[in-house]
Amino acid sequence: MTTLDYTVNVTTITGSETTLESYKDQVLLIVNTASKCGLTPQYKGLEALYKRYKDQGLVILGFPCNQFGSQEPGSEAEITEFCEVNYGVTFPMFSKIDVNGDSTHPLYVQLKKEAKGVLNTQKIKWNFTKFLIAKDGTILDRYAPTTKPEDLEQDIKKALGVV
Repeated sequence: MTTLDYTVNVTTITGSETTLESYKDQVLLIVNTASKCGLTPQYKGLEALYKRYKDQGLVILGFPCNQFGSQEPGSEAEITEFCEVNYGVTFPMFSKIDVNGDSTHPLYVQLKKEAKGVLNTQKIKWNFTKFLIAKDGTILDRYAPTTKPEDLEQDIKKALGVV
């Protein structure tokens, strides 16, 4: 099993170019998000997990995506305001990306290859697909969009070494 490529370029929601290097040695939950989706209330559960476990090394990384029913039509500034005002999101958010197709972001190319979905498919099916990454960069698991953030708590605790 390969580990996450922390050198992949990403753009923060405020437009800064960076990599995932600063997240090495932490447990990551990477999620493709959307503001106008039936699953959008998962932001609340994601933020609760982040607040509960960030001091133990959990970081949630949100990557807005407009590929599913155009449910993330806003600008980065609009997405930021929506997340902060409606869900109090404080975990790192990034600029909009594609998670499927010819323009798939390199991060998602790797995540989909290493943690396949139902019936061994790579394609992301919908908003709020989640990937859990161990401290050593191992891609541990992929969770369906309908899997609630609170249902990941035991897996996150295990990855953090919190009993």
